[in-house]
Amino acid sequence: MRLQLVIVFGFWSFALQAAPPRAVTHTTQKGVVVCVSPPAADVGARILKAGGNAVDAAIAVGFAQAVTWPEAGNIGGGGFMVIRPADGQKPVVVEYREKAPAAATENLWVRGVQPLSHKAAGVPGTVRGMALAHAKFGKLPWKDLLAPAIQLAEGMTINDALARSLNQVLANSRTKNAEFHRVFDKPGGGTWAKGDRLTQPDLARTLKRIAEQGADAFYTGELAQKLAQEMKSHGGLITVEDLAAYTAQLREPVRGHYRGCDIITVSPPSGGGIVLVETLNILEQFPLAEQPRYAPRTVHLITEAMRRAYADRARYLGDPDFTKIPAFLTSKEHAQKLAATIDPNRATPSAKVAPDIPLVESGGETTHYSVIDSSGMCVSNTYTLENSFGNRVVVPGAGYILNNEMTDFNPIPGRTDRTGRIGTPPNLIAPGKRMLSSQTPTILVRDGKPVLITGSPGGRTIPNTVICIVINVVDYGMPVGEAVSAPRQHHQWFPDRLDHEDFAGFPQLAEALQKMGHIVAKRGQGDGHSIGIDPKTGLRTAAADRRRDGQVATEK
Repeated sequence: MRLQLVIVFGFWSFALQAAPPRAVTHTTQKGVVVCVSPPAADVGARILKAGGNAVDAAIAVGFAQAVTWPEAGNIGGGGFMVIRPADGQKPVVVEYREKAPAAATENLWVRGVQPLSHKAAGVPGTVRGMALAHAKFGKLPWKDLLAPAIQLAEGMTINDALARSLNQVLANSRTKNAEFHRVFDKPGGGTWAKGDRLTQPDLARTLKRIAEQGADAFYTGELAQKLAQEMKSHGGLITVEDLAAYTAQLREPVRGHYRGCDIITVSPPSGGGIVLVETLNILEQFPLAEQPRYAPRTVHLITEAMRRAYADRARYLGDPDFTKIPAFLTSKEHAQKLAATIDPNRATPSAKVAPDIPLVESGGETTHYSVIDSSGMCVSNTYTLENSFGNRVVVPGAGYILNNEMTDFNPIPGRTDRTGRIGTPPNLIAPGKRMLSSQTPTILVRDGKPVLITGSPGGRTIPNTVICIVINVVDYGMPVGEAVSAPRQHHQWFPDRLDHEDFAGFPQLAEALQKMGHIVAKRGQGDGHSIGIDPKTGLRTAAADRRRDGQVATEK
């Protein structure tokens, strides 16, 4: 038998790791922050110590990571913040996804626009989103939350992870923007190393203006003019009118229930929450825990549930202001029907899962962080520039990197193919429309008490990373550090391929899955900085996922 084994490489290659690294954990009764950037984690912990709540800390971490983790931390991108207050208020999603500029057209990508071009930038939402979260839930003054980021932008010592990140993007032949190189090239030449000092004075001035004048400073006035001028000079689409018109939204979370846990997760225009709930609803029809976590049947059933949920993502999901999202997608009845189509011993070809979607034959970068404060307020935040370092364009004189989120729209109307390109109507480009996201910031609650705060970067792999962590915790009772460290799997309907991290310790697993009809590929997946909470004792264990970098920081 010929083994169908593929190695998948991307901008960040984890495929050659022997196994995912162990998460770093810390247990405390106090507030705690976990994120990819150690300096930003420390910022969040200091805000908690100063009397800020979880939202205050999340805002401060978000602005700090715009300085300390520029490949994904941002003020030029967008994202989603899921908040569960501790005082009985309803959970809410702060949605600050980027929007298509007014000049965007459905056929933008048909005309050969490049993913790293100025035209690929959507109208940024991060600053408005953080301001909305602060207006609704903030406790400390706005300027106090930006002060640490300003200080870091004025000069910071970098670690190994940031040095590697900068060296990799600067050496890439597609990184051509002169301002990007001016800002991030090492002074005097050469490559960055641990202990070097990075200064970003333009970004510091931008953050000061936002701190003093509020979010309006980013969307109107001189800063808006700088962005609009950069767009005009290089064929981009964003105008001062687009910026002035941008608003963030408060949205109802997507809710679900899985084996005794209530799920509070993100709502459209992210499809991540619906994919998460639908997949778990399907899996609830099977007693997963009767077999080991990495038994072939377990991995097979999880894959088949993912396959079906992602087909529904392609069929139905987009910006809810433009597309009606069917309520049945998160229903138990719908999941039961889909579960009945799963052969427990054989993979279903993806083309048979969604025969109603015609197929044409043809040959990211995000970051997540989790926060809980001493009162029990929980925040799960994921935000993004899309690709690593976005479109690798820095706005001159403003110091921040722009996103290339327009690539998250379905690129060619009507063209859905076996490579994973989707062309279904709900996520086609339209002026003012928010592009579909996969971000899945999530909070799990049992008997009215939070038990897990989680999420991940990773493009279309994000919901499946969260699914794996939830299954590990809920079905298999893993401590959060083990749940985060364990190998993950991914299937997104098309390409019809089961991606997985190295199943260390299970040498026969890939071959067994191939015999069941799966095409198997090895690749890295996600960066799931999570917090587990013991509902009996209230102890919080934060797990820093070390697949890239990460740190836990606690309120001392």
